[in-house]
Amino acid sequence: MVDIPSVEVISRAAVMLMSAAAERLGFADPDPDTSPHRDLDEARRLITALAGLVTASVEYLGPHAAPIRDGLQSLQKAFRETSAFPDEPGQGPGEKFTGPVY
Repeated sequence: MVDIPSVEVISRAAVMLMSAAAERLGFADPDPDTSPHRDLDEARRLITALAGLVTASVEYLGPHAAPIRDGLQSLQKAFRETSAFPDEPGQGPGEKFTGPVY
């Protein structure tokens, strides 16, 4: 790992969190609504962790920042759309780090 630039390590961690969150939202299955992998509590935790990582490291990500932030925002919106009782803007997963997502 000593030869891997920090931006790559951070980016890989972000992609892993994004993938895990998408799976917990059920997006790895043909019908997310009936996915046995859907677990919104777990998705909330992963999205919040991703938001913290992105917020804390955005200055180091350079050109990687925009696509990672876009992915985070997409997950936050998907979480709100998936929830039976959506959080108020600013109260959703990771929004304490990113601000409200509409």
